[in-house]
Formats: sequence, structure tokens, C-alpha cells
Amino acid sequence: MRVFSSADEIVGAAGEKLGVSDWVDITQERIDTFAEATGDHQWIHVDVERANSESPYGKPIAHGYLTLSLLPMLGWQIYRIEGSKMGINYGSNKVRFVNPVPVGSRVRLHSTLVSAESLPNGSVQMIVGQSMEIEGQDKPALVAETVSRVAF
Repeated sequence: MRVFSSADEIVGAAGEKLGVSDWVDITQERIDTFAEATGDHQWIHVDVERANSESPYGKPIAHGYLTLSLLPMLGWQIYRIEGSKMGINYGSNKVRFVNPVPVGSRVRLHSTLVSAESLPNGSVQMIVGQSMEIEGQDKPALVAETVSRVAF
């Protein structure tokens, strides 16, 4: 767990690998819960029988946005910032879903602090490179650059 306690520490760590999260299971229950929350009930995700017989993946796959939605939870396992007033998600510079995540897979997050800059109001803008690994596969599930702002 990487811990930052000041804006200067964050800025000074630009370019460094932050770490790797624990593995998380991608279950059909997780996929179904995400489908209920988002209204995305595409058969390739939630119709197990049809996905098993008709999908090119031979089983249901997780929504790309489900995989993306795991970034905050897994990121909190990799690094935290102490002594800040607040942090906000500012957006993403890029998100690509490069490999489907079949039900029954395990994924984990790799994070690198691509850049960090001090802003005029005393906060810091962080760009974190994210890569979601699928256990046993060379190609990640997703790659993204997320942008956060932290106020001290």
C-alpha cells in the first residue's frame, strides 16, 4: 500500500509504479447486479444459457463498464492519500476494453502514477495509468488513464 501525505510527495512520485491490487472474482451474481444497476441486460452478459451456446466466448462476459467500475475499489488497495481535504474523480483521458472478461475469471489492477502536477489552488492533479489484468491471460481486460484531483 502506497501512502501519500502531501502534494509534494505526489508530485515527486510521478512516473512511479504504485502497485497491484488483490484479485477479485467476476461472478455471474456480480454481473447480474451490475446489469440491474445500469439497466444493461444484453444477453451476452446475463442470459447464461444463450451465452453458453451462442456467444463466441462460450459463456457470459462481464460488461466493460463493470470492469471499469472496479477501478476505485481496487485502487484503494494500491494507494491512499492522508491529510487531504477531499479527492474527486475528474475524468479519464482514455479507456479501452481490450479483452473480454468471462464469468468465473479473476482480475486485478496495476496502477502507475503517469503524471502529477500542482494546481494554482493548492490541489494536485494526478493521472494514473490503469491496467486490469485477467488471471492467466497476457492481454489485459482494460487499459485506462484516470484523472483525479486532490485538495490539501
